[in-house]
Amino acid sequence: MNCSGSALSNTNYSATTIAGTGAGAGGCIPLPPPHLRHSRRASSSPLFQFQSRFIHPLTSKNCKPLRATTTSTISCSSNIEKAKLLRRILDSPGVHQGPACFDALSANLVQSAGFPLCFTSGFSISASRLGLPDTGYLSYGEMIDQGQLITQSVGIPVIGDADNGYGNAMNVKRTVKGYISAGFAGIILEDQVSPKACGHTQGRKVVSREEAVMRIKAAVDARNESGSDIVIVARTDSRQALSLDEALYRSRAFADAGADVVFIDALASKQEMEAFCQVSPLVPKMANMLEGGGKTPILTPLELEDIGYKIVAYPLSLIGVSIRAMQDSLTAIKGGRIPPPGSMPSFEEIKDILGFNTYYEEEKRYTTSTDQLLSKRESSSLYSIEQRDQADTEQTSQTINDPIVEVITPDVYNKYGADSSGNPFSGIWSRTLRIKITGRDGAEKLDLRIPAGFLDGITNIVPALGGVNLKKLLDNATEETGGKLLDFNDRMGDRIQVFLEKSIAHIDEGDRWKLRIQA
Repeated sequence: MNCSGSALSNTNYSATTIAGTGAGAGGCIPLPPPHLRHSRRASSSPLFQFQSRFIHPLTSKNCKPLRATTTSTISCSSNIEKAKLLRRILDSPGVHQGPACFDALSANLVQSAGFPLCFTSGFSISASRLGLPDTGYLSYGEMIDQGQLITQSVGIPVIGDADNGYGNAMNVKRTVKGYISAGFAGIILEDQVSPKACGHTQGRKVVSREEAVMRIKAAVDARNESGSDIVIVARTDSRQALSLDEALYRSRAFADAGADVVFIDALASKQEMEAFCQVSPLVPKMANMLEGGGKTPILTPLELEDIGYKIVAYPLSLIGVSIRAMQDSLTAIKGGRIPPPGSMPSFEEIKDILGFNTYYEEEKRYTTSTDQLLSKRESSSLYSIEQRDQADTEQTSQTINDPIVEVITPDVYNKYGADSSGNPFSGIWSRTLRIKITGRDGAEKLDLRIPAGFLDGITNIVPALGGVNLKKLLDNATEETGGKLLDFNDRMGDRIQVFLEKSIAHIDEGDRWKLRIQA
């Protein structure tokens, strides 16, 4: 769709509309004129009135959300358009949420979920790329490399975490230009000393007020020299390092120096957040909802909008749930099981998420005559194989009704002295164990019955029973059946129960372990 009547009239977007009463049904809203782009007054124009205060700013009933079709193709024709798109979001009413990603996959998931923008998190990238804490280990080059993979994989604007600019004001200029080249629509710069660290951790230190302002001025100069429209987000960590008053002063100074968005990290109360939003009211404010126990109170989007925030980051949600999911999966694998179906997508779903189906459809556009011939040959070969399989099935089906031979290995049988009886299923073999596993979500994972003589093989099925002396429990059990021998939860939180059940002589054929001997 081409948006006419604006500076973007010759730019091809897959979606650039903002649904509003002033734009017409499904029409495109022009980019604000240059003199309004940084003033934030455009949000009061009828052109930017939403039908809903949380409607997606990049979609309308006639336009699809921005979505990259491959890892090397983005919806906007250049990085400049992404920055302009981010400015349109900032100029639109309401508060806009942006989860923090850490790689191309997580960024794609953010986009697929319908968010209009996303952030990169230095905390999460340090964790996923280096396996190290966010204490200044990540370098400028590593962040540029990771950021380029992220921005090239999505069509939504990405605001990049640039730490403290990796040095003095001259380093900040290089960092801004590097982030522009990497495809970021916005850049977050903070006033911490080196090495920097997460703003919600202990021992935060900041540079002087004068140096902090000079970094922002250098960033603005780098943007202007590059002819870019990248959004500069100026962050101060002085609330925890010094005081609230100093943080408010620096925010005002950053806005005066040309910052497009201001951000105080680790504010400690709702009252402090309200005081911050009263500073430089025409400049958008950013909130950081650090999940799981940060210093800033977690507020809803409606509450944040009422206070005066424009964009809000969720820095740990994706990396946090990923860590827990991997831990649970590894515990299951170590315990001899695979993660339950409800805890992960199916293989088909994974392929769809990663774009296999889209790839196959696009691949058809470039099919040659040779490819089509090979495809026909493969289909013919497959038909021949299916015919042979059908013939084999018909031949072997005659043996399906052959007697089933139940085999008891002598080593297991003699170990418990059962051969001294005239009945081969006397003693321990006359008992049956029922093993039941129920997941922590209430779903049944396992329910089987086995002869008690196969005690040594039980741990191969349920490793959590490895340290339990089931033989002793059986010896001490009464002759009555139906009793519960064990009932406990393993490390995964699954409930494991072991029951003593009816005589094996009375177990239905479907319940007995069988071993088919085939020629």
